[in-house]
Amino acid sequence: MNLDKNQKPKELEENLTVGKQAAVFVWEIFKVVVISLAIIIPVRYFIIKPFYVKGASMEPNFYDREYLIINEISYYFETPIRGDSVVFRYPYDPNQYFIKRIVAMPGEKIKISDGKVFITKSGQTEEVLLEEDYLLPAMKTLGDVEVELALDEYYLLGDNRLASLDSRAFGPVKREYIIGKTLLRGWPLNQFGLVGNDLEYNL
Repeated sequence: MNLDKNQKPKELEENLTVGKQAAVFVWEIFKVVVISLAIIIPVRYFIIKPFYVKGASMEPNFYDREYLIINEISYYFETPIRGDSVVFRYPYDPNQYFIKRIVAMPGEKIKISDGKVFITKSGQTEEVLLEEDYLLPAMKTLGDVEVELALDEYYLLGDNRLASLDSRAFGPVKREYIIGKTLLRGWPLNQFGLVGNDLEYNL
């Protein structure tokens, strides 16, 4: 700041006060930015992740171009369960992310026959028809599958069984590929809200 020799002491004091206030304002803004980044970055990379739905494989529960928020932190403390709609890395290209639903758990046997899904739970011998109320009425699960899952594998299917690239094509998915489960639908705004994953089954 250039000082004019003709300026009076009071004017100099006012100029210094204004300069000090500006410096304090800039410093406060800087602190807010740093604190915000310290909160946002860990949340973005370790707790929640945005996910953009592409395609019709999860209709009628998730539609093309919907914007979802994925809960990543919960699977650090609990295991994925049947019914969770999860985002995972595609086993043949980990740079791609898919969204599907868990239908069979580690150690279980899954059989797909006559358009239906049957589950034999670990340690049991009787297979049970899996009732899935979240599917469209009369939806059939195409394919002829009989697989016993390893202790670190999950069987994932799309809710739109007629138009889904899922475990029927690429096989069971290991736990390490599952990133998190759906938490919130952010777009479109008229569908904004929490996504329910607490489903009840007949097993």
